[in-house]
Amino acid sequence: MAEEWIVRVQGKEYGPVDVETLREWRDEGRVLPSNQARRADADLWITAAEIRGLFEPAPMASDPAEIPPSRRSFAHILAETLRIYRKGFFQFFYLTVLVALPSLCAQLSGSAVGASPNINMDLRTLIAAVFTFGMLLLSLAAWPVFIAGIQILTAELAAGRKARIVGLLHKALGFWPRVALLCIFVYGAYFFWTLLPLGIILMFAASGPSLISIFLALLVLAFQVWIIGRLFMNFLFWQQFAVLAGSDAASALRQSKKLARSGRDLPWFQRPLWRGIFLFAIWSAFVLALTIGPEWSAIRHYFHELTTSQDPQALLQSLTTNYKPQAFNLPSFLLGLVQTLLRPLLGIAFVLLYFDSKADFSGGGGD
Repeated sequence: MAEEWIVRVQGKEYGPVDVETLREWRDEGRVLPSNQARRADADLWITAAEIRGLFEPAPMASDPAEIPPSRRSFAHILAETLRIYRKGFFQFFYLTVLVALPSLCAQLSGSAVGASPNINMDLRTLIAAVFTFGMLLLSLAAWPVFIAGIQILTAELAAGRKARIVGLLHKALGFWPRVALLCIFVYGAYFFWTLLPLGIILMFAASGPSLISIFLALLVLAFQVWIIGRLFMNFLFWQQFAVLAGSDAASALRQSKKLARSGRDLPWFQRPLWRGIFLFAIWSAFVLALTIGPEWSAIRHYFHELTTSQDPQALLQSLTTNYKPQAFNLPSFLLGLVQTLLRPLLGIAFVLLYFDSKADFSGGGGD
């Protein structure tokens, strides 16, 4: 089937039409090289000059070196992610600051209050607590702008266009209500189905060890792993559909589920779901490597208590007694800063994966 294109001229969209019709419009002066265009089955806008065979002769079919591959390899996605991040570093940095600066202020304020040996509820402590809470709220409010900004900026840079931070923020703010609603639903679902099974397991542990309680706890744990995996599959591309495809909240979740489960005719390692799992696993391993070092002593202590204690209630009491608010830790702060600055990489990679998967997505998929 011939490719069909949609062109945008003076703010209006025309199409979908094939390349032959575009050539007629070109000859009539209705389509210029600078006009925006996209494939009818994709959401990435390019310029009409980039459509092969429209403003320049099409490559000979016998020259395979001139024909681009239909799909990016996984290594190509990673390399393109780094290229886009490097190209738009300052724009990604500004987006990151929107979320990171209030969060860092809250951490520093909370650490200063927690490091005090005697915490008295005076006016100064109350102001610090209110400031910390306000910064956390500001960081949460900026999170939807950060998500939408990553999607828009990556799409612009991938298309070879520049994006100014003021215009980028203006576009991202337009998606705030939709992305905020989806954030509440998506993250709320993860939180609920993580907290509820853990609470049930702790109830079994507090009731005393027995063969039945251990079996039930393992059963609940298996259910938790299964439900989190299902949520990950259904929510894999919700950000891209909500912003780049302009879908409403319900449609974004439904389309995300379909796209994640597409590609059944491909090898398993080329399917969108498994590529998404690989990307998330690489990022999780990187985050774990940055955080486990400074916290290793505490983790080792908790693991020792968990493996040596025979009484679950005594274990909970010991962990609660030994917990102390930590003061400001410079190595942890610096490692957290590195993680924060590199956080857009995951968003960029998923946008590229979305474009790559959407290009040959025929609407199939299912349970």
